[in-house]
Amino acid sequence: MLKKQKIYIETYGCQMNVCDSGKVVHLFANLGYQPTSDSRTADLIVINTCSVREKPELKLFSALGRYIPLKRQRPELVIAVGGCVAQQWGRKLLERCPGLDIVFGTHQLDHLPRLVAEVRGSQKALSVTDFLARPGGLEVMASPAPATVSAMVTIMQGCDNFCSYCIVPHVRGREYSRPGSAIVEEVRRLAESGVKEVMLLGQNVNSYGLKASGEISFAELLGQVNEISGIERIRFTTSHPKDMSYELILAFATLPKLCPSLHLPLQAGSDAVLKRMGRGYTAASYLEKVEKLRQVVPDIALTTDIIVGFPGESEADFQQTLTMLEEVGYDQIYSFKYSTRPGTRAADYDDIISDEEKRERLARCQARQNEISQALLRAQVGKIAEVLVSGSSKRGEGEWSGRTPESRIVNFPAPVLTSGKIAAGDLYQVKIVEAFKHSLKGEVVADAGS
Repeated sequence: MLKKQKIYIETYGCQMNVCDSGKVVHLFANLGYQPTSDSRTADLIVINTCSVREKPELKLFSALGRYIPLKRQRPELVIAVGGCVAQQWGRKLLERCPGLDIVFGTHQLDHLPRLVAEVRGSQKALSVTDFLARPGGLEVMASPAPATVSAMVTIMQGCDNFCSYCIVPHVRGREYSRPGSAIVEEVRRLAESGVKEVMLLGQNVNSYGLKASGEISFAELLGQVNEISGIERIRFTTSHPKDMSYELILAFATLPKLCPSLHLPLQAGSDAVLKRMGRGYTAASYLEKVEKLRQVVPDIALTTDIIVGFPGESEADFQQTLTMLEEVGYDQIYSFKYSTRPGTRAADYDDIISDEEKRERLARCQARQNEISQALLRAQVGKIAEVLVSGSSKRGEGEWSGRTPESRIVNFPAPVLTSGKIAAGDLYQVKIVEAFKHSLKGEVVADAGS
């Protein structure tokens, strides 16, 4: 009996990369590969990279420094690097890292099995990073693991915005929207496998279908997914504020399965900085869309991205970002120091903010947001929330964990059941009794059908 080959995957960056890594596992499972969490036993190591910021890029070279020496003991080991850093570096990555076998770009995911076979046959390293009219891998559907409650579905890839700081259009290519019929069919199959919640993914989901002749709009796509039996919750990311249509805003009121939770990247609160970033909106127009959202769904939970220390950002500019945190009242922010990305327009800006100043501003930004987040969590105490169970709690002690429609984490003791037992995918009405730094504690008062 032939020994099953093993695949080890290391993933950096966004949810789209996590989704793509699941597709890689699926492709190689069809060839008899078994996933492993131990890189030392792997026959194939795949590193799926991100280049939005510098840190994941540095992690890649550190990882290759660990994995390439493994080939001395096991010459048959194949090491492949994909994702945005692979797309950006191309063949230069092979030259910098002797022993690396494959560099595959963001449009070449579904070609990886063929590339691995070629390398094993020729013993020659390969770099394939051409952009295609239709990105490869979009129609690969990763099979969810047993008892999977939530699944991610890529609906589009690429971006046409070319913000001055952003590498995404250069490494993911121009916008391409999948056919709506294919997306709906994928969600239907996930529902049949037991998935209760789907996250629709794209670099800018708000522009889904706008450049595909005869395609439905994003709001219409959400409407079709809302009709799929078995799906209880719908989420999506990421949204560009300038493309947030009123049709999409109204969808939060008219589609019962669309969760009242939205990631709406702000990046900065200063109009001067937003203009230099090329974001296409002002602080006032952003706030106007937030106001419309809250007119439709008063309790919608908003999260955002913040970049501090963008070239030319003054202290007054930064103070306007802090003001926006207050005015919007985000549940959570993802905040970062500005990091120069080669090939972007901002890489040529010369009014650079010092690392010390960026660190200090980031600390102030995060401290202020922590106060806002804590106040929002404390305000949940005493309320009843519907919680979709994801599994046992990381806190242990026999507790279970799940999320509210607003995506707040709730840990709670297992309820006393007259029959059966609690399981991932169950829905419960939970009374919130305590707020912690990043989560809530609750007590089950009824199942969701009561």
